[in-house]
Amino acid sequence: MVYPYIPHTDEDRKRMLEAIGVGSIEELYASLTEDLLLSDSVPISHGRTEDEVLRMITAIAQRNSTGIPFLGCGCYDHLVPSTVQTLASLPSFVTAYTPYQAEMSQGLLQASYEFQSMICEITGMDVSNASLYDGANSAAEAATIMIGSKRKSKAVLVSGTLHPFTLQVLHTWALGTGNEIRVLEEKNGVTDLKSLHSALTDEVAGLIVQTPNRYGLLEDFSTVAEQLHEKGCLFAISSDILSLAIQKSPAEWGADIAIGDTQALGLPLAFGGPSCGYMAVTKALMRKIPGRIVGATVDGQGRRGYTLTLQAREQHIKREKASSNVCSNQALAALMTTIHLSSLGWSGMVEAAQQSYVKAHYLAYHLAQLPGMTLVWDVPFWCEFPLRFSDSKKMRKFLQELRNEGIFAGVRLSSLTRETKDELVLLVAVTEKRSREELELYLAAARRVMK
Repeated sequence: MVYPYIPHTDEDRKRMLEAIGVGSIEELYASLTEDLLLSDSVPISHGRTEDEVLRMITAIAQRNSTGIPFLGCGCYDHLVPSTVQTLASLPSFVTAYTPYQAEMSQGLLQASYEFQSMICEITGMDVSNASLYDGANSAAEAATIMIGSKRKSKAVLVSGTLHPFTLQVLHTWALGTGNEIRVLEEKNGVTDLKSLHSALTDEVAGLIVQTPNRYGLLEDFSTVAEQLHEKGCLFAISSDILSLAIQKSPAEWGADIAIGDTQALGLPLAFGGPSCGYMAVTKALMRKIPGRIVGATVDGQGRRGYTLTLQAREQHIKREKASSNVCSNQALAALMTTIHLSSLGWSGMVEAAQQSYVKAHYLAYHLAQLPGMTLVWDVPFWCEFPLRFSDSKKMRKFLQELRNEGIFAGVRLSSLTRETKDELVLLVAVTEKRSREELELYLAAARRVMK
């Protein structure tokens, strides 16, 4: 054997070549032109010892910039109990991740069942699946449900205040399907619902909105469900799961589908992922919800057990009959959210949401007093708010000066939307993790830069 990590011996290769009627490896690739072939050997260095590799990786990691993050726009720095990483790292959970014979992994199935139960309790909906890949994926799956629930429909309305990445995923979902994504424009930072009635044509299957929205603002969806249901359309609301501890639940707004991301509960920033999407629906849509659903039952001896239920879907049947291309779930990430919620309890979740609210409003109020920056809209917000600068030079100086002091001041909205109107807008996120000292450090630096 030339390479010990390649299992095929010279004899194996010879037999395979003979089986396909080829005399050599060179003959096998004879159809490739010279410009596609390497003239020299691949420049791979000799192996390193474990200690050398560890030192090399440590040196690379030390080049990362660390600081106090006031970053948000979909990914937030929340407090995570130490129980989350400790329990989620147990081999019995890690090795059972997304098993094909799921019933062999009763512990993981029970965790998924608890996840579903908690999502239903938080959203007020009837049925939840065992998670999806992320919040943007959940929105695309909601669109699929909508189109499949109304005959002759081909369009889904979406709010222009959805997260920019979610909008991109929805437009990608519609490509080549014959379906359309129609955007309801925003006004003063929230969805312009005055145009909803005229937009509800027979082709429209439903509406997807978000609160808190891409700016961190809270939206009012009074009477929206009634307008949609009168036209036979479905209503989906995307929410930061932690915000639902202190704001109206999707069920209270009359939604048919609740979607979003559980990153705020138990999942670290981790350079942007992985995350975990959630989806919960009314009982009427139970058989249309994609992905796995775990049910509780009893075995032949009367012992409580867990099993996948409503499984006439995904990889178990013909693909063209499947409710979605999702055949799995984010089991490990959902487990971390479940442990986080179990550690906090409902009162802890409310406390975290309230602290995020209070601290964000404290910082926003004092920043708005400084010259050269204003709050963009007078609209209620939760833990994130948009700050507009008077000119780009001041904004760049502000970001750089705070960065020099170890503070990541916020996310430039234009870096996500690529729109000119957002170039002077900074999204500032404040979670329960930010201490009073960190808030005062931010304000002191801001006063010094913007004086």
